Amino acid sequence: MKQIIKTERAPQAIGPYSQAVKAAGFVFASGQIPIDPETGEFVAGGVAEQTAQVLKNLSAVLEAAGTTLEQVVKTTVFLADMKDFAAMNEVYARFFTGNAPARATVEASALPRDARVEIEAIALCL
Repeated sequence: MKQIIKTERAPQAIGPYSQAVKAAGFVFASGQIPIDPETGEFVAGGVAEQTAQVLKNLSAVLEAAGTTLEQVVKTTVFLADMKDFAAMNEVYARFFTGNAPARATVEASALPRDARVEIEAIALCL
């Protein structure tokens, strides 16, 4: 059985998908991009600011599912340019302290709305 997760504290889905799905003891969070949910616009700044907003959005989705970033077991980071890796990684490390999740980072030729970064996650349910 699966439960669809939806919160106003993160950007709404811009297509036929859910912000997250809770199933079999896990939360599968869709990729988040750097949209400020209050304004519907991208945050100002470069990849560091975008990464921070993406992880805030991801955190809000996970909280709506009853879990936290600390319970994330795997992330996938999509970058528009791998040259942004160091800046993204510095911000990412501030959100994932201690036992960091497994991670893959890939360069994508294009991301939704020309984002510089998108992150999806799988977390344990609390």
